[in-house]
Amino acid sequence: MRALKVLILEDDPFQLMALHQMLNANQVFDVMTADSVEAARQSLRNRGGVDIAICDLQMDGADGLELIRHLAQGGQARSLVILSHAAEGVREGVARLAFDQGLAVLGNLPKPATAAMLGDVLEAYERLEPVPEKDVLAPFCLEQLVAPANVQVESCVEQWIAYFQPKVNLKGDLLGVEALVRWQHPVQGLLAPGRFMSAIERAGFVVPLTWRVLEQALQMSAEVRYRQGEALPVAVNIAPQVLALEDFAPRVMALLARHELPASVLTLEILEHEALQPRAGQLEGLLRLRMQGCKLSIDDFGMGASNIHRLLQLPFSELKIPAEFVQGVADDPRQAAVVAGALFMARRLSMEVVVEGVETLDDFHSLLRLDVPAIQGYFIARPMCAADLLRWMSERKSCHSWPVVQENEPQDIPCSCR
Repeated sequence: MRALKVLILEDDPFQLMALHQMLNANQVFDVMTADSVEAARQSLRNRGGVDIAICDLQMDGADGLELIRHLAQGGQARSLVILSHAAEGVREGVARLAFDQGLAVLGNLPKPATAAMLGDVLEAYERLEPVPEKDVLAPFCLEQLVAPANVQVESCVEQWIAYFQPKVNLKGDLLGVEALVRWQHPVQGLLAPGRFMSAIERAGFVVPLTWRVLEQALQMSAEVRYRQGEALPVAVNIAPQVLALEDFAPRVMALLARHELPASVLTLEILEHEALQPRAGQLEGLLRLRMQGCKLSIDDFGMGASNIHRLLQLPFSELKIPAEFVQGVADDPRQAAVVAGALFMARRLSMEVVVEGVETLDDFHSLLRLDVPAIQGYFIARPMCAADLLRWMSERKSCHSWPVVQENEPQDIPCSCR
């Protein structure tokens, strides 16, 4: 039996019953059903949030979009399945909207659903990064994470821990890792970024958090050099307010010098949600870092402000194609065309390319045909703590076969830090 809680929004009684039975056939028995958005909201008020919400879109009265917004704003669903007679383009637009609001979209399905389709959806849910048992579905405010009288960065910084997700080439060679923050809270347990980053941003803690992750990433690179003789390339996300610091570039170089690392091991991934017009000082600092050998990556290319114009603003050396363009690429020729086009453009600009969000064997095979330089995602490995990354690297070194997981194998490495 799968220990999942599922909400179904469907106003057709027959389809509602069929979905319920198909979930039961897939060993899911904690199912809430609603034939209207108001009924769904009432169920959520009475029984709390859900792991998966299956939403119809076109309904009498309030439509599925309203429930999706309600789920996202209240943090009342971890993931979403869109099930509708609406045109494919409409469903895809809703999927992008839901993802932008913070929901993991497991499926974008036309009616009628089948038990096999729902089985695939449930398998996709199992590939999501686990939520610790002590965690709750709603995002935290900072006062829930630290005592109101002690909302100071000093009380939090030691609890911020870098996790690392490997990047490999198509032969399976390790190219480097991306550092991703987790909060090891003494009461709430291990928290993923979606649970606390909005609170961090509101409290103005993004800058110290970034320096904390950057420090741990370089420590990991130096540790690998000590163990294996060669530093591990690391990538760290950099927010606009960190780039705005006058001493950003000198501090980065000082950290590299302290760990006796060449600048070439560090990639700075620029995070943008709004268009950034870099000031002369920022551009000078980034150019100086590039001249020293640091790499600069445009993250989530094609999403929001990360677009072709951004490529001309800053001295980027790497382009990251986001999961939204990759997941399901095996079944969607338009997505394949987008990825191929981005690869062609990057090569003409002499830029490296990383494709993230590679989750399935089909997606991986599609990227083989496109000859992608670097890939990252759950198909390769989940983010893991420093100790487990070292173990993962050691195990790969002793294995002479292709190192990625297969679809019928566990896609997570148990992390002793959890």
